[in-house]
Amino acid sequence: QMQLIESGGGLVQAGDSLRLSCAASGRTFSSYVMGWFRQVLGKEREFVGWISQTGASTYYGDSVKGRFSIARDNVKSTVYLEMNMLKPEDTAVYYCAARRTFTAILASSYDYWGQGTQVTVSS
Repeated sequence: QMQLIESGGGLVQAGDSLRLSCAASGRTFSSYVMGWFRQVLGKEREFVGWISQTGASTYYGDSVKGRFSIARDNVKSTVYLEMNMLKPEDTAVYYCAARRTFTAILASSYDYWGQGTQVTVSS
């Protein structure tokens, strides 16, 4: 089992920046692709981005491309989501997730999930 704990969410204004963290334990962190997703109540979980095991590759969903970035620290077993130029439509619960082997954008492809952290962007 891998445990994932997100932190860093909160209430910000449009145009602000925020950094989320996701601390992992229980498995060899560097063996896992890490993904970020978000979900608004009543809607499907939306892909935000992933980062490869070494951190050499990243990929983002169209709605956040150019504004969000993902980084990881394999020594600290932590993955980060840097969010810039936040918009009200970025309001959601943000989840980190882990998956062995290949990268993926489908939530169903990920094996482990955190409990989520709320991000609220006011206009």
